[in-house]
Amino acid sequence: MERLGFLTIGLFDASDPGPGHETTLRTIELGEQLGFDSAWLRHRHLQYGISSPVAVLAAASQRTSRIEFGTAVTPLGWENPLRLAEDLATVDLLSGGRLNPGVSVGPPRNLDAVRDALYPAPAPAEDFGDERLTRLLRLVAGEQASTFEGTEGFEVYSRRVEPHSPGLRSRMWYGAASLGSARRAGELRMNLLTSSVVRAEGNEAAGFAAIQRAQIDEFRAAHPEGRVSQGLVVIPTDTATPEQRAKYEAYAAERTPRTRTPQGPAGMLFARDIVGPSERIAEQLRADEAYRAVTEVVFALPFSFAPEDYVQILTDMATRLGPVLGWSPRPAAV
Repeated sequence: MERLGFLTIGLFDASDPGPGHETTLRTIELGEQLGFDSAWLRHRHLQYGISSPVAVLAAASQRTSRIEFGTAVTPLGWENPLRLAEDLATVDLLSGGRLNPGVSVGPPRNLDAVRDALYPAPAPAEDFGDERLTRLLRLVAGEQASTFEGTEGFEVYSRRVEPHSPGLRSRMWYGAASLGSARRAGELRMNLLTSSVVRAEGNEAAGFAAIQRAQIDEFRAAHPEGRVSQGLVVIPTDTATPEQRAKYEAYAAERTPRTRTPQGPAGMLFARDIVGPSERIAEQLRADEAYRAVTEVVFALPFSFAPEDYVQILTDMATRLGPVLGWSPRPAAV
């Protein structure tokens, strides 16, 4: 394994959200100190988790110097591609080229409940599919955004999104869960984010790992030089207290039933959470055919744990699990 990252959603208290955001920033700082290659945030719209990862990563960019950042993922149904392109380029420049934006397509979750606030009538029909994604990619790449360029009074206007960050397009990731979306990610010359959820697509008998491996192979057939990252929920317990181990095992046990059969109308299949000492986790990962096809991972932190739990988990990942898997911490930037 060449690259090790982690993912968090950054929980906070609805009545006092500031401390939760500060905890997330400190977690990212800890990740850099431990030598992680990347820290990723997940959007949680209208929930008690970070709704604006790009804004939080802008803050993190000023408190770190080396660790890379990612979004896993930004659902484009909630975004205006032009405005998002501006924000992504701004944060990439602020961070010195450390941003890895991950995106997904599709309508916003619970669209009917939020439509009046998000896309009120008489707004035109929104395209929540491929066109929205390709528009974002063109704008990030610096292609034309406006038909006007020049000076108007004292104001100077550009045809492209400003600021422009030249290397950002090559660091765009697609969060895919199906063979078709994995193939499309490759066709668009993006990088591929896989997670602990895939579409069974009638192939549930093959098992989660085989389905995910087929998606990775489909992506690489279209884009051999593209990067692929695997994201599973992995909880090392090497230095955990007995109370922490019991909590982690109960968390995984509660989530295990959903891994047995495809869930919901889309037939989503979930991977089992992996809990235990690093040596045992490494054995399970090496038996996973999708893991064997990647050289970088972004392990997801459980959603509802306490800050001290995250410190223990991240420390064990960096000092125990990572080295067992052949990874070495990145030194601090000079």
